Amino acid sequence: MTFSNTVTVILAGGAGSRLHPLTAERTKPAVPFGGKYRIIDFVLTNCLHSGVRRVLMLTQYKSHSLQKHVRDGWSIFNPELGEYITLVPPQMRKGERWYGGTADAIYQNIYLLERSGAEHVMILPGDHIYRMDYAPMMSAHQTSGAELTIACMDVVLNEAHQFGVLTLDDQQRVTDFVEKPAEPAATNGHEGRALASMGIYIFSLKRLLAVLEEDQARSDSSHDFGKDIIPRMLAGGLIYGYLFGGEGGRVSPDRYWRDVGTIDAYYKANMDLLDQVPPMNLYQKEWPIRTYAGQHPPARTVAGRMGNEGIAINSVISNGAVISGGCAQHSILFNNVFVGDEAMVHDSLLFEGVTIGRGSQINRCIIDKHVAVPEGVMIGFDQAQDRQRFEVSAEGIVVVPRGYRFE
Repeated sequence: MTFSNTVTVILAGGAGSRLHPLTAERTKPAVPFGGKYRIIDFVLTNCLHSGVRRVLMLTQYKSHSLQKHVRDGWSIFNPELGEYITLVPPQMRKGERWYGGTADAIYQNIYLLERSGAEHVMILPGDHIYRMDYAPMMSAHQTSGAELTIACMDVVLNEAHQFGVLTLDDQQRVTDFVEKPAEPAATNGHEGRALASMGIYIFSLKRLLAVLEEDQARSDSSHDFGKDIIPRMLAGGLIYGYLFGGEGGRVSPDRYWRDVGTIDAYYKANMDLLDQVPPMNLYQKEWPIRTYAGQHPPARTVAGRMGNEGIAINSVISNGAVISGGCAQHSILFNNVFVGDEAMVHDSLLFEGVTIGRGSQINRCIIDKHVAVPEGVMIGFDQAQDRQRFEVSAEGIVVVPRGYRFE
């Protein structure tokens, strides 16, 4: 099923400052994930399998890595059939300024929506890890005649302050919406739980154009959907909620969703993939996560020069990775990683092209691309020492930046 009357806008310009230094040279959606993917691959895969084939991706911050990845891995839609993924940098068509909020990003590209010929607009964040079939949500939106449908998920009450919180009536109509409330309201009949917005919206195009124009005319607006647009629409708008995880589409309903906006959240989401039964199923054949794979030799373990066997224990080992006499345990090794003799990698993420020298020990680390760790180096064992050279997260994850050179 395809939805030719719907155009999709992916917001992919986030700076991801809380993910620094992983975002020092790339936008947040382009950060590598899970051994072979980029964060953006998850929302694009959802679009692909949901029949969403008219996609505008709004870029802004350090977008070259993202643009290259989409070019190399996602040039699969057929323009002759009206399909496309078009990357749209800031156009300065509505004043000489960068995007100033989620609604402002859409407003500055309003001409693309007007020219699209679409009747509905789906707006998606480009920086979350989840699998979702958008088709049932789009069908529900069009059947209901809603001006706006908001995807929402069930969260524990003490986490709800991080989200926009919705209240629904028996017909799933939104009766209240508060962005990041200090004291979130519990869902009716579910003490200790709340309904949180996922930042996924489907608007009727006509209504979206009107509310964006109204919002831009207000001097008191921050031009954000959650803070400004949705609360003002509640007074007279027909707004529905759509519960994530029960879509009944082709994807298995694992209900896994993560905002990987901090180093610790990003690290935990990667480590989730190493659970005996991972909470998100990357192995469902009907819903493969697409990416740019590149041409790499197979991964291998091999005995090192000292006679030690290369060992991988409960780890993800990507193509081109070689463990030569060392050991990787509960870790994720991206393409072309090398772990040398007597080296130990534990609870860590090693990005593409990282090499670990003989006898080095790496514990609870994220090492960005093309870092060569010399022989005998220990990282992740003495936080005071680590902080002198690297950034260390609140929960003690050491992050070695891309291309770092040891003295």
